[in-house]
Amino acid sequence: MRSGIADYSRDLIPALARECDLRVVAVPGQEITGDLRQSLAPVPASEVGRDGRLPLFQMGNNRYHEEVQKLALANAGVVTLHDVVLHHLLIEATLANDDFESYAQRLADDHGWIGELVAKARYWGELSSAAMFGLPVHRTLVRRQCGVLVHSRWAEEQVLEDNPDVAVRVVPMAMPLPESVPEADARAFRQARGLPLDRPLLGSFGFQTPIKRTTVAIRALAEPGLEDAHLLIAGEVSPRIELDALAREVGVTDRIHVTGFLPYDEFETAISACDLCVNLRYPTAGETSASLLRVLALGRPAVVSDYAQFRELPDTVAIRVALGEDEAAELARLAGEVLQASGTLDAMGDAAREMIATQNDPAASAREIVRACLELRDLEPPGDRPSRVAAPTTLLWRDLPGEIEVSGAEAPWGEGESRRIGVELTNRGPARWLATREKPGGLQLGLEWRAEIGGPALEEHWKEMPKSLARDERQAFSLPLRRPHGGRFLVIEPHIENLSGLSGLGGPSWVGDFSKA
Repeated sequence: MRSGIADYSRDLIPALARECDLRVVAVPGQEITGDLRQSLAPVPASEVGRDGRLPLFQMGNNRYHEEVQKLALANAGVVTLHDVVLHHLLIEATLANDDFESYAQRLADDHGWIGELVAKARYWGELSSAAMFGLPVHRTLVRRQCGVLVHSRWAEEQVLEDNPDVAVRVVPMAMPLPESVPEADARAFRQARGLPLDRPLLGSFGFQTPIKRTTVAIRALAEPGLEDAHLLIAGEVSPRIELDALAREVGVTDRIHVTGFLPYDEFETAISACDLCVNLRYPTAGETSASLLRVLALGRPAVVSDYAQFRELPDTVAIRVALGEDEAAELARLAGEVLQASGTLDAMGDAAREMIATQNDPAASAREIVRACLELRDLEPPGDRPSRVAAPTTLLWRDLPGEIEVSGAEAPWGEGESRRIGVELTNRGPARWLATREKPGGLQLGLEWRAEIGGPALEEHWKEMPKSLARDERQAFSLPLRRPHGGRFLVIEPHIENLSGLSGLGGPSWVGDFSKA
């Protein structure tokens, strides 16, 4: 497949086979090319877990991994989570097949009421990237495994945040160190593509999507610091971004060079033809970018976003750019400074190759994987459990059903007469009713005497809610109250402080009619 995980697997398998008795499983519906089929002798998926073998799953966030996920959900093993977020895969496996029920169920299983709410919005055609990246839907998968492997400390933190009882190990991603591309070949690539030999060249590699932030790199060419620089964009361009239109808008069309998809044998030469490579990313699915590691392996420093797993890269190999309104200007300033200091650029390139050779060597990665598998294989999977997401509250939730019972307010009730009445509130919804002191969103019990229903209050009395109420919890009040002259109706209703009564949000209210008393 044209995927980074396919490339990773091909690089890792020979090294892994030297460390263990490795059996490769053919994923249903996917072909294995002839040379690999002959050398790997793959077995069918029905063999997963047989003969006491430990399944080692490679899990990514796209449709290629749908069958891998099915096998992993049914067979406890160790999963390498290449992407922390699996929401995009879920959409392709369910909604793309008009299976909304399975989509909604998985979101609810993994993310509780938040998942239910997002699924409901999706049913009506709304789905934001914030929801897709914010709800990773990996919980069920990782909890059915003996352990999880990830490629960064940040990814480890994301898994453990909601699943502290899952065993996670960090193993650097395998990346072979290629031979350095001869300078003559890099110059020849520039000449063949019409790229100037005497100007700084930035490069952006791989499939160009909005999260790659290629638009930021284009805007940066119009900022001080990169006035003479050119940008090579090597990879397919998503129809969701219009790079040509943006380049015309900011006046840098003549300095943008788009190649489209590059064959593998040209990819490394293209990277080596650049002085500095741009690998911005926001938001992130938690992936370790194979294209970024390949850039570093070829001795080219990179510009990355100062965000998530990219913060783990040392300053000696990468420049980090903060997200925000000044992102393009900051990119231009920092990149411009490095491009003008050739000694710094060379030193960063050397450090990048050294880092890959030391931390990402496939043989070392294979040894770490086997060591981790030996540690994890006998652990009991934590298993499916309800999501620990805290219940919604009256601060945010707007569906607040409940009950109100009133005693001691029976008619007739004469004007000027004082009584002690009882009020009992019961929360019947998923949202927690906040106590008055928990502001904003705190509740107060309101008692209003009115001359007419819907008219202004003649008298108002307010009672604080002393504690928060979860679903089916009750709060009782005993209150002294006098019926004023002209007060014909008594309205008792909990209110969200400084906002509204609950009756407008599906909540309870009580009205006493004393107009004939």
